[in-house]
Amino acid sequence: MIKKWSLVFFIFLLIQVKADDGFITAKGVHLMLNGSPFYANGFNAYWLMNTGANPYLKDKVSSVFQQAKEHGLSMARTWAFSDGGDSPLQYSPGSYNEQMFQGLDFVISEARKYGIKLVLSMVNNYDQFGGKKQYVNWARGQGQSISSDDDFFTNSVVKQYYKNHIKTVLTRINTVTGVAYKDEPTIMAWELMNEPRCYADPSGKTIQAWITEMASYVKSIDGNHLLEAGLEGFYGPSSSEKQQYNPNFQVGTDFIANNQIPGIDFATLHSYPDQWLPSSSDESQTSFLNNWLYNHIQDAQDTLRKPILLAEFGKSLKTSGANQRDQLFDTVYSAIYLSARSGGAAVGGMFWQLFTEGLDSYRDGYEVIFSENPSTATIITDQSQKLNRLRKMYVRLRNVQKWKRARDIRRAQWWAGNGSNGTGN
Repeated sequence: MIKKWSLVFFIFLLIQVKADDGFITAKGVHLMLNGSPFYANGFNAYWLMNTGANPYLKDKVSSVFQQAKEHGLSMARTWAFSDGGDSPLQYSPGSYNEQMFQGLDFVISEARKYGIKLVLSMVNNYDQFGGKKQYVNWARGQGQSISSDDDFFTNSVVKQYYKNHIKTVLTRINTVTGVAYKDEPTIMAWELMNEPRCYADPSGKTIQAWITEMASYVKSIDGNHLLEAGLEGFYGPSSSEKQQYNPNFQVGTDFIANNQIPGIDFATLHSYPDQWLPSSSDESQTSFLNNWLYNHIQDAQDTLRKPILLAEFGKSLKTSGANQRDQLFDTVYSAIYLSARSGGAAVGGMFWQLFTEGLDSYRDGYEVIFSENPSTATIITDQSQKLNRLRKMYVRLRNVQKWKRARDIRRAQWWAGNGSNGTGN
């Protein structure tokens, strides 16, 4: 009997929910995968769809995922949009470029192959890849009275264009895997917009109404996936005492109120001290970053009661040295790990951005190429290993608990059948 149960125990310890092929869910301040807390180190790579659609460059998608996996990265954020302009995904409202869509199909299938979960963003706040400006221009071309790009959030025609795009993406059948996007567990979450901003309404109420409406719409189509808004983390009127921790500008968002919307499953945070405080010293930027991280992680833990993902952070090598960038990575990673290790709300970070060799046209100063940036690669790998060990610990604990429950059931069944007559093994 003892030998049998020892074997069962050993098998349970070996099973680590083999593959990370389930849907990520949210429970309290944790993301969950197959019943255990999910922690992951990740990266941004906005260029994946465009590159995947290019037959001469699509091997770069496979290469970056392979390199990511080798460095322990298991989460990536990228664009599921490219509106108007050259090589679009969406030529015009409801009219799509099948070649570009197949590029995104390929990205998802390769991410699945390498065990990398994806966060897919639906539209850009900025003009690059079309963004909200392209949407309002489409509406203006149909006779709508448009006063500014921020009408994206309120104009009924524009909002319907955006909803149509959501539906098209969510119900897309992947030409490589045959699985609808809304049924694909490789996709970890949808993002409503990359860094939504509404300067026309600094109160945050316009963005609040838009997120509420669009979150409800996404959930009406897709009940499998998590959803986040794409926020940078700026505090608004609902937590006026926290606005002192913002950089010295407002963008019409409200970190607390926007993330309290029921359809939003986890909060996001972006961190760019070099952009937000360009004239400040390195010491001042580091002090800002420490406060920025601490306050948001605590607010996610205590006020929102939701997980928080540091969805973008970085430092440009155009304005700083590699050592300074490594220090920023260390600061961000330490804050994430200290929270995660204590059961807090931080679930991971995604640096901006990962490249592979041969993509020089996409360089922006923030790129990390493992072969060119060995010190940064070491820091990234170390963080990946820490979070992976933490995640595996929870999986083992869960498996032990499952084994104990199974053992108790088997013992009860054995005693019910054999205990009364004194027989045994």
